[in-house]
Amino acid sequence: MLAHETIFSFRSPLGRWMTTFVQEKRALGYRYETEYNVLCRLDRHLRKIGLDSEQLPRQIVQHWTAVAPHEKSTSQGVRLRTIRQFAKYLVRQGIPAHVPAERTGPVRCSDHTPYIFTHDQVSAFLAAADRLKADGHAPLRYLIMPEVFRLLYGSGMRANEVLRLRVADVDLDQGTLTVLDGKFRIDRLIPVGSVMKARLVAYSATVGQRAPDAYFFPAPDGGPYDASSVYTIFRELLWKCRIPHGGRGRGPRMHDLRHTFAVHCLERWYREGADIVAKLPYLSAYMGHRSLAGTQRYLRLTPEIFPDVVLLMERFAGTAMPRTVAS
Repeated sequence: MLAHETIFSFRSPLGRWMTTFVQEKRALGYRYETEYNVLCRLDRHLRKIGLDSEQLPRQIVQHWTAVAPHEKSTSQGVRLRTIRQFAKYLVRQGIPAHVPAERTGPVRCSDHTPYIFTHDQVSAFLAAADRLKADGHAPLRYLIMPEVFRLLYGSGMRANEVLRLRVADVDLDQGTLTVLDGKFRIDRLIPVGSVMKARLVAYSATVGQRAPDAYFFPAPDGGPYDASSVYTIFRELLWKCRIPHGGRGRGPRMHDLRHTFAVHCLERWYREGADIVAKLPYLSAYMGHRSLAGTQRYLRLTPEIFPDVVLLMERFAGTAMPRTVAS
């Protein structure tokens, strides 16, 4: 069963309405995972404050949607949007609920400027991953993490896409990875290079034969690794490589390995004299972007490396330089 098919047993007085609300959203084709997690937190909050009837009063809504200290605008925006949708759903069911106003003013798509690793930093980071030691609590960790981080950088896959690969999704003969139900509900086939293929073959042989539905990179309990657990290792490796970290929310983030893949790919094509404009659609499909505009934004990260790319961007996308980078 896919993670987004599971619905938590909500236990607040509004729990049954949360359940049917999430079911309705998913029946319409939305993944509704981030919003679902927001509702889980809201459900716990309603129980904690002792809500004892089927209603969603203004005071509770205003408290829940207030900006928390040091919170990013995007996080508060997700919480506001989710409770607004849920409140409107309650009203349609005849349940008293305060519907908060939509947030006004400019909304930034990202508060983070991607950190682009240098080639030397990538080499040092992967070498440090290769030196991880066997751990009694996670006996396969020292085998798994070098391949996970290589896929994050070498293929530009998202962390959850790598961590949720099943044995059946990895074709070791063809050297391809199948991502099912990725972000934006996009399925895609990802070919890997000969070196990465050889590493995955060696890793699989060491781990041994497993069922097709088993996770290719299993956590100690047999399930998928949690991204936060991998992030902890990521931070440890940054420290070992003396790559500075700016603190929470400032990076480098693990997701910046994906951004680095894209920029290094553009850099390589530039040096090879390739037609970058013609190749952008291939990079877009490979990375699972919803549109070419998402991939085009990586061009704004290259001017410091290649000033001529500024002229290329103006020819391809006009003079307005995109302000954010797609995920």
